[in-house]
Amino acid sequence: MSTFTFRDAVASDAARCYQIESTAYEGDEAATLAKIQTRIAQYPQGFLILEDAGAIVGFINSGCAHDVVMSDEDFKELIGHSADALNVVIMSVVVDPAEQGKGYATLLMREFVSRMNALGKSSIHLMCKERHVPLYQRMGYQYVKPSPSDHGGMAWHEMVMTLEG
Repeated sequence: MSTFTFRDAVASDAARCYQIESTAYEGDEAATLAKIQTRIAQYPQGFLILEDAGAIVGFINSGCAHDVVMSDEDFKELIGHSADALNVVIMSVVVDPAEQGKGYATLLMREFVSRMNALGKSSIHLMCKERHVPLYQRMGYQYVKPSPSDHGGMAWHEMVMTLEG
């Protein structure tokens, strides 16, 4: 039986999170170790870790913005981030490739949405590849538009979820 725990990230999680990120994402789309360290340091309450039996198996990280511009590459380094802003921007939803297919992404997203609601946030924005659009729609996200971002040389699609706030 799996023993799941959720928690905010701490500085010592950065190396494991980078390892997962760099094996789960293609090419240049993975965040660097420095970006992950910055995200943990600047907005730990938006960096949700999922552990199974004490081992990190996945995470979601984010920042908050008053005005969301999904194609803003600087925001990935939390330039323009404001913890009190009502709009959450997810930068990574990632599960260790060895642990995929077990429903961890859905567990992470449910917990993340719950936490953002508890913080009084009004919306959650994310970009995903076309193949993930139906998954996020099932989780309650609405399709917005194809993104002008070509992050990592990939085509992206913008999605948004309105929260209870």
